[in-house]
Amino acid sequence: MVQTDGGPPDPATPSSPGRGRLGTVRLLSITTAIGLIVGALVTSLIFVAVQRDDSAAGTASSAGGADPATAMCAAIGVANQVLPSIVKISARRGAQAGTGSGQVIREGGYILTNDHVISVAAGGGGAVSVQYSDGHESAAVIVGRDPSTDLAVLKAADEAKGFPLIAFGSSAALQVGQPVVALGAPLGLASTVTSGIVSALDRYVPVPGDGVTHHLIGAVQTDAAINPGNSGGALVDCAGRLVGVNAAIATVPNAAGIGGGGSVGLGFAIPLDLAGPIADELIRTGKPGHPTTGLQVQEIPPAVAQAANTPPGLFVVGVDAAGPAAKAGLKAGDVITAIDGQPAVSTEQIVVATLTRDVGDTVELTYLRAGTPVSATLTLAAP
Repeated sequence: MVQTDGGPPDPATPSSPGRGRLGTVRLLSITTAIGLIVGALVTSLIFVAVQRDDSAAGTASSAGGADPATAMCAAIGVANQVLPSIVKISARRGAQAGTGSGQVIREGGYILTNDHVISVAAGGGGAVSVQYSDGHESAAVIVGRDPSTDLAVLKAADEAKGFPLIAFGSSAALQVGQPVVALGAPLGLASTVTSGIVSALDRYVPVPGDGVTHHLIGAVQTDAAINPGNSGGALVDCAGRLVGVNAAIATVPNAAGIGGGGSVGLGFAIPLDLAGPIADELIRTGKPGHPTTGLQVQEIPPAVAQAANTPPGLFVVGVDAAGPAAKAGLKAGDVITAIDGQPAVSTEQIVVATLTRDVGDTVELTYLRAGTPVSATLTLAAP
């Protein structure tokens, strides 16, 4: 379990990838064993890449449905509108179980949630059920998963008849300081509503899960109280439109350096403009459809680079013979030193490049071969 020290947070840096000590990052599902409920205690260093100039952010009163006197959403109206679209999700396989949240996004009973909410039920012998705002339950099946971005789509067996679809907004229109409302089932308490503001935008938060790192890219940071069990639930604007999928919180380690507890006002949601297209692809094909580079790389530790008298970078371990990297001229043994003009220091830079772009988009690389710098344009391809 990786965790930071108990010192004060570092400020987010405007370069990519920046590093900040913002405490322990936790996924927000509730994992249980028979007769025992425990919070998911997955932790991580937060890597922050601030890509947006927030100096022009407007005031909360400019958001539709906000009360200018309190600079908060009129949460009663939002709750009445949105809660019928919100579900509590239970996933189980054997003695392992967990709960989380989700929302009905398409006719036919399609529900968007986090992958870590339902991952325990993936594979043989697992089962998923959903509970609606009126208390009735239905079995559900997993339509598709994208562990990399921590998104998944379910299909309710009863097709969610009579339950309204959540309205879609746009995360691109969000402004720092804008009021928002979070809905879900924290600690298994269905139909819970909390309110707050957008605290920051365009955060990059990698969170380790069960054998995979979930990459929250361009995440919306909010101080609306979200806790274990809120995972997969909705973050909406004052008009009740979905703008994000709640996924993780940061907590403060105790004196022993152990993270835990609930909300301290640092929550992160996957932006809808990223989640929406991935959900569409999962419904259409069952797979996320992220492009590939055809590269297998490994970070070169600074001490190793210094001993070899070479700059730090990413060592190319392997190249798919017919993949994009091979077509761009890269070979095993090359050392990538820059990606899109930024120093190559982390394998996550390659991952983020594939998660934020489409087939046919390009990545500019600089690499060393036998000590000679070479530039290449890599065109992303279908996996």
